Amino acid sequence: MLSINTLKPAPGANRKSKRVGRGMGSGHGKTSTRGHGGLHSRSGSSMRPGFEGGQMPLYRRLPKRGFTNIFRKEYACVNLEKLAGFEEGSKIDPIVLRQHGIIRNFHLDVKILGTGELKHALHIRAHKFSKGAAEKIQNAGGTIEVIAQ
Repeated sequence: MLSINTLKPAPGANRKSKRVGRGMGSGHGKTSTRGHGGLHSRSGSSMRPGFEGGQMPLYRRLPKRGFTNIFRKEYACVNLEKLAGFEEGSKIDPIVLRQHGIIRNFHLDVKILGTGELKHALHIRAHKFSKGAAEKIQNAGGTIEVIAQ
């Protein structure tokens, strides 16, 4: 029977650590398994990531492509199908969405997208609405309110 007092590690799992620098007779003396000079024989040595021994590194050999827009605005996107579970006439805003776990990052502005159907009227406040989402909300008898950014 297996119990806590009969547990032991698998054979070969526990090994003694290699003791270096303990004299010539140990087999790990003198250079302490570090070789005769060079970068890694010194204490505190390290190479930066991507260093290829002086060869032109890969990240400099490859051509640069693309563009990053520094003014890009990110949104926490919510589809209408996620809002269909709310009761008719509910007032929905970013705080309510955060409480229900629909959006994770509270610091992002919220954008409502039009995927899914909305069967009943909801009053939705968000920072942005897609055309399709705004149309579907209003067709269901709901209202949209754009929060100033």
